[in-house]
Amino acid sequence: MFKVWGKLMKENRMVKDMTVELPGNDMSRTKKVYKALEMICDEFDLAVPVWLDSNKKEFIDNARTYFRDVNFIEAIEFDYLDFHVIEEDHIWE
Repeated sequence: MFKVWGKLMKENRMVKDMTVELPGNDMSRTKKVYKALEMICDEFDLAVPVWLDSNKKEFIDNARTYFRDVNFIEAIEFDYLDFHVIEEDHIWE
């Protein structure tokens, strides 16, 4: 199971959140990440944010990143979108 938690934060308070679960191993981890982000943004009625180099590094290091106003083409009414992998199956070979 691959599970991601997306939270819209404003003034250090969570204003909306959603958890996405993607079962199975039919997609790569990268595709699951992009799919989960797309599903969260669709639910929150947001354009999908742009991944900057800082987001990529932060996500690779921590399985978590924060999308701020610089990541969005449109103006946003929150401080940031917290995007965090909270569960991930590991396949040991």
